[in-house]
Amino acid sequence: MSQIYLISPPSFDLKTFSPRLESVLKTGLVPVFQLRLKDYPKNEIVKIAREIKKICQQNNCLFILNDSYEIAVEVEVGGVHLGEGDGLISDARKKSPTNFIIGASCYDSRHLAMEAAEQGADYIAFGAFFPTTTKITRAKAEPEILEWASEILNLPIVAIGGISDKNASGLVKSGADFLAVISYVWNHAENEVVAIKNLHRVIAK
Repeated sequence: MSQIYLISPPSFDLKTFSPRLESVLKTGLVPVFQLRLKDYPKNEIVKIAREIKKICQQNNCLFILNDSYEIAVEVEVGGVHLGEGDGLISDARKKSPTNFIIGASCYDSRHLAMEAAEQGADYIAFGAFFPTTTKITRAKAEPEILEWASEILNLPIVAIGGISDKNASGLVKSGADFLAVISYVWNHAENEVVAIKNLHRVIAK
C-alpha cells in the first residue's frame, strides 16, 4: 500500500505551524515528513529544523531535510532530499552517518533515476504529475514512469506534484510507494487532519 510523504509549506511561522504539524503526525498516517524551506538563511533553517525534529521524534516520523546535506548532518535528522544542483548523491553517501536516508529528485527522467540508484540513493522521486502552485515545475511526469521504475529499480518510489485525494488512485495503481503532498494538505478547505485522512482513505482501498 502507498504511504503519505508530507512536505512543509515553502514558508511558515514556526509558532503557528508546529501545532498543525503535530496534529497531522498524531494521526499516525504520515511516516515521512520533509522540511523544505527555500530562500531561508542557514541559521534560520537550523533553528526551525531542531524544533521540527522534536515533533517528528515524538510521533515516530522520519524527518528529511530538503537541499542541504550539511544542515541535515549538523541537526542529525533522518536524511536529506537532493535535487539537481544540490551535490552528488555519491559524495553525500560516502560521508553520511549510519542509516542516513538520501532521496533524489528525478523529475521525468529515467536516466536520472538510474544514476541516482547507482550512486546510492535510498529512494527516488518523480514529478510533477499534475499542475501545482507550490513551485515552478521543470517536468511533467506520466504514470508510466512509475511502472517502469517499480519494475527496473529496487527502490521506493515517490510521486509528487499536485496530488490530492481526487487524483491519487492512478498513481497508486502505477506503483508509487509514497505520495508526496504539500498544498493539498496545508491549504485544505477544512484542515490538514481532514486532508490526510481523506487521502489515506483513497490510497488504502
